[in-house]
Amino acid sequence: MDAGFGADYITIEDDDGNEFELEHLSTLEFEGAEYMVFLPADMDEDDPDYGFIILRVEEADGEEQLVSEDDEDKLQRVYDRYMEMVFAEEDDPPLEE
Repeated sequence: MDAGFGADYITIEDDDGNEFELEHLSTLEFEGAEYMVFLPADMDEDDPDYGFIILRVEEADGEEQLVSEDDEDKLQRVYDRYMEMVFAEEDDPPLEE
């Protein structure tokens, strides 16, 4: 998981031209692909559509692009792996200086 300080935000545009701001939570490798985990930054937590957004990183024309994962089973496995990572970090004892 990312160990940076502060939040990273990106703005993406959907196929209809709507822009969304996302908070980047983590990047992880899973089954040979790279995935990024986000939360909507411009949506209320009580909104029924609020939740994790997981996008696959693909390279096209020498640039990284974020694409949706169409395989629902794989998407669920990526989510499960991310949650394992989150809970493993919570269980780690704090670092002593």
